[in-house]
Amino acid sequence: MQPSEPVRLLVVDDEPHIADLVATVARYEGWQAITAGSGQAALNAAAAFGPDIVVLDLMLPDLDGFTVLDRLRENGDAVPVVFLTAKDATADRIAGLTRGGDDYLVKPFSVEELMARLRAVLRRSAGVTHQPEARGAVLRVGDLTLDEDTREVRRGERLAELTPTEYELLRYLMRRSPAVLTKAQILDHVWEYDFGGRSNVVELVISHLRRKVDAGDGEPLIHTVRGVGYVVRQAHR
Repeated sequence: MQPSEPVRLLVVDDEPHIADLVATVARYEGWQAITAGSGQAALNAAAAFGPDIVVLDLMLPDLDGFTVLDRLRENGDAVPVVFLTAKDATADRIAGLTRGGDDYLVKPFSVEELMARLRAVLRRSAGVTHQPEARGAVLRVGDLTLDEDTREVRRGERLAELTPTEYELLRYLMRRSPAVLTKAQILDHVWEYDFGGRSNVVELVISHLRRKVDAGDGEPLIHTVRGVGYVVRQAHR
């Protein structure tokens, strides 16, 4: 997506009134928006339309939302995905984020909040942040490196494949290392909106980062400071 081009949004929901509402609000903001009412229709639309971001319901009449996301990723499509669903269980949230989703909003929902989340995910995907310290650099903590220009994250020689949300969270922790950051600070910087008290989303993304960054034989670099927050640093020797 070029800066001058409108955002292309694909809304996937088998309830037409919801899909049409979200699409209408997006068009009012100047976006291009289309809808799909099933998983297969969503895959076909994604291939033809080339969306910049997808709103994806989990419960669809043919393929479920997780399967749709898996097939997008298998096809090499890294388009950001925000789940919109009536399923509110923690297990569903974990599954949505670990499968490569970028955010998760539960029905009933506020369209204004959904649009805020979509804009925040788009900023993360483009490597844009509202924070003034944005700059190109190679950040290093131990053998962990993050290149802000190429957006590559490596642990030693191993490349870590991160979602935009995981990348932005790790970048924030590495920039502030060795400072300990609270959940509130992380939510404000990474998500850029009020998460409605659901700060456990930080715990979920941290958990996924640990699997991708701290997996292997190296020492853990992502630490929890009980009662305070999280930090990326080498262990004190």
